[in-house]
Amino acid sequence: MNKRWILKKQPEQAVIDDFAAKLNIEKPLAALLLNRGIETVEGANQFFTPDINQLNDPFLMKNMDIAVERLSQAIMKNEKILVYGDYDVDGTTAVALLYSFLSEIIGAEYKQYIEYYIPDRYTEGYGISDQGIEYCRDNNFSLLISLDCGIKANDKVDFANSFGIDVIICDHHLEGEILPKAYAILDPKCSQCAYPYKELSGCGVGLKLIQAYCQKYDLPDQLWLSKLDLVAISIASDIVAITGENRILAYYGLIIINRFPRMGVKSIIEQSGIKIQYPPKENTIFSRQIQISDLVFFVGPRINAAGRINTGRQSVQLLICEDEDKSFDIGKNINTHNDTRRELDKKATEEAINLILANEEYKHRKSIVLYNPQWNKGIIGIVASRLVEEFYKPVIVITDSPDGLITGSARSIKEFNIYNGIDDCSDLLEHFGGHKFAAGLSLKKENLEAFSEKFEQYVCQNINDEDFVPEIEVDMELDISDITTGFMNNLKRFAPFGPENMAPIFMSTSVVEEGNGKIVGDKHIKMRVLYRNKSSQPIETIAFNQKQHFDYISNQKDFDILYHVEENTWNNVTNIQLNIKEIRTGQ
Repeated sequence: MNKRWILKKQPEQAVIDDFAAKLNIEKPLAALLLNRGIETVEGANQFFTPDINQLNDPFLMKNMDIAVERLSQAIMKNEKILVYGDYDVDGTTAVALLYSFLSEIIGAEYKQYIEYYIPDRYTEGYGISDQGIEYCRDNNFSLLISLDCGIKANDKVDFANSFGIDVIICDHHLEGEILPKAYAILDPKCSQCAYPYKELSGCGVGLKLIQAYCQKYDLPDQLWLSKLDLVAISIASDIVAITGENRILAYYGLIIINRFPRMGVKSIIEQSGIKIQYPPKENTIFSRQIQISDLVFFVGPRINAAGRINTGRQSVQLLICEDEDKSFDIGKNINTHNDTRRELDKKATEEAINLILANEEYKHRKSIVLYNPQWNKGIIGIVASRLVEEFYKPVIVITDSPDGLITGSARSIKEFNIYNGIDDCSDLLEHFGGHKFAAGLSLKKENLEAFSEKFEQYVCQNINDEDFVPEIEVDMELDISDITTGFMNNLKRFAPFGPENMAPIFMSTSVVEEGNGKIVGDKHIKMRVLYRNKSSQPIETIAFNQKQHFDYISNQKDFDILYHVEENTWNNVTNIQLNIKEIRTGQ
């Protein structure tokens, strides 16, 4: 699929030169800072060295004082507390965070008063469920704290209230027209909440609750600081912005993961095949470190796999486990679930692509709504993402649900707000929720055709033809001779990378392959590139899934590349490497 390369407008060279001199960094990196809105030395220092003391006061969040007081009352009176969270990474990390915190402050002798609950993806679905509330009622829980869900659970909260169960909602999703009648609602996205940072993950909201509790009752900060690893995993996996407060939380969470990982996280990392030394070597220029991308591609999917294939409770068990042997066994089991998940999503994706290609109608539609009752409900979101990559259209993948409805996962392209599109069809839906690029929904099967047509009409009215050509935003053109050890060390200071602070994409033009390039893994190109007509040292590169360009570039023809500058560790040796995302040839 052809993509447009869009080069960002660059700052004035004099401004770049002055800023680079003040910061004592390479000029391209000074330009990168300026283009990310960081224009002062003070701002750059804060960006490069996040300060835990810059976190916002948790009591700035509306209802925080009420929530803390109610939680304290429950603890003091030995009320039974149920910690309730969604089955995905954000929900399970949030439950692990709050449950472990309460276990620590209550003590082992009172641990029977707290419990956690993860709804079953297939029989209960997303969010607070009737079964969860009935579990509260039948087991004499008087306080339910929901994490990463609940902001639209009006009926469920009313159901809980009818049994005298108080509900504290900790969520980060958009509110509905009417708020639930909960005892307290903590949600920075609520229109009435003046909390200055709006992009916290669900686990991040849970963190603010325990931070506030420690602050009010003068408990050691370590009780909440030690949970930042869980918050970092949630930030990475829930694809929230890594700016402001999230950047600070992710930065310090990664330090914990790299230096003092909890047993469960260490088990997942080992199961994923990542080779890392604990603790990391000191005073070395290069050393393999866990990054946000590792959490996104290796840790998060394994935590998610438990809820997709079995139960999200396994993920919580792993994250709170303090026994090394037991955590390894749970991690191994979850890794097996992840292998099963990959097989299921590969099979379903292949089937979906074949269905689309076999149906002439999809060539003319601007959206894809695909239903197959045989697909596993736990992997349809992954399949939807794969179809967006393949066809670059808004996609909704739907399958059967045990509750008699059909359920779908939606994924979108950059230029289209899929949540708004689904909201426009809400009269045909039973439930829906989500974000700009990802959403979930459920509906009656008899409404599927009408929904598909209405959604297609909305897409046609709210998207332009050029939006269907994916674009890659290029941070700057770079001379590969500028990529030195010093450049790499300063570039690493831009991490952690993620939404709104993505790893920069550089462009170099008219490079050639040194002459020893080869195809590896059947479809990847490993080579060294340099300039033909000027002095430059060749630099190592890897171009994943770009075998189609090999014949052209191996004939010593010039080509252009887009890439990330990374470190690659092989046989305990780490070197600079260009991870080539796109190759443009003269063909």
